[in-house]
Amino acid sequence: MTKVFPFQAWRYSKKAGPTKTLIAQPYDKITAELQESYYEANPFNIVRLIKRKAAPKNGIKSNTYEEAAETLETWITDKVLEQENRPSFYAYFQEFQHPENGQLITRKGFIGLMQVEDYSAGIVHRHELTHSGPKLDRLELTRHTRAHFGQLFMLYEDPEGSVDQSLEQTSTAPPLINVEDEFGTIHKIWQICDSNTIGRMQVAMADKRLLIADGHHRYETALAYSRENPDVPGADRVMMTFVNIHTPGLVVLATHRVFNSLRMFDKSDLLNKLRSHFEVNSFEDLDTLERHMNEVPSDKISIGSVFSGDPLYYLLSEKNTNRGSQTKTCDSENDLDVTILHSLVIERLMGVSPHDVRDLKHIRYVRGLRVAAEEVRSGKAQVAFLLRPVAVEKIAEISFGGGVMPQKSTDFYPKLQAGLTIYRFG
Repeated sequence: MTKVFPFQAWRYSKKAGPTKTLIAQPYDKITAELQESYYEANPFNIVRLIKRKAAPKNGIKSNTYEEAAETLETWITDKVLEQENRPSFYAYFQEFQHPENGQLITRKGFIGLMQVEDYSAGIVHRHELTHSGPKLDRLELTRHTRAHFGQLFMLYEDPEGSVDQSLEQTSTAPPLINVEDEFGTIHKIWQICDSNTIGRMQVAMADKRLLIADGHHRYETALAYSRENPDVPGADRVMMTFVNIHTPGLVVLATHRVFNSLRMFDKSDLLNKLRSHFEVNSFEDLDTLERHMNEVPSDKISIGSVFSGDPLYYLLSEKNTNRGSQTKTCDSENDLDVTILHSLVIERLMGVSPHDVRDLKHIRYVRGLRVAAEEVRSGKAQVAFLLRPVAVEKIAEISFGGGVMPQKSTDFYPKLQAGLTIYRFG
């Protein structure tokens, strides 16, 4: 049974300043440049809690987790943050342009709490593996602050749209928050505090299967913290934005892989190995490669690659071999380009172990095909592998079937903003 709960959120007061200067992208999307811009935007920006700068004192590196906790308490004392007086859900709509075709889209969901459950309970389903480092980082922040500052992105199955009806009714009033982020996405929030509406939404959600779209690290962190602290009130709940998987506003982008600091890396040797497993074609420009990648049917292999010191762009496509020969969790999972890239190319041909991938050794993840290619062309990376997005239907098929994809296989767009609502427990 899926248990969702309204909560008395902490939100920024008017004295904190304009909302636009207070919110931020999720912690794992905050680059050094974004971090700096948030620091400059407002002294109360949420980045000071979720991804604080280390400020050495007397040559000793500061504890950013302790400082985040102290900052949180100060903001509450100074009434920069104030708590709602009634338990509520929050309708959360995002209006944005599709980054590839320019289509105007509205994604609709609601913010609430959910009781964390182990994956084995069959209520919450993951779709990709996680990295160890980010989980340790988020766990330390949770231990010190006892708070969630951003929402996990959770999908639920509701083809009838029963929950969406309640959200539509709520959104006829002026929004509580109406703010545009630095990427042009408009975020709108409405408070839902009517007990009858809340009750209907809880009943409607009770039988829903859930799929983590974004926030695997934070979900597993919340689960670890609740096990570690069973006596802390509210520690067994996590703040989420719930979105109907059947909504037309779901956009998934590709996440590309770039590698550097590979010892004994030999481009010619790797290309020869790739030719023994794939049909390898080369092109003189990235646009042509992208066009050919997208022309390949979705059930066939299509992986782009760029090598340092080589002006050509390569397409890896299917040979007369059994693409499912690398045994994984389920057949559906084996059909994915990203799974074949990891199991065959990265692990077997390049010798980068799953442990190294989990610990982010040699590998980085990049949004944007041109950004990934430029990493190689500028000398920042030795090789990049370019992928196509995974369809939402395929993600659900794999996740609900018990399968799991490699880390960062998907990139749901746009991101949920941190700092719109805060959940404190204990």
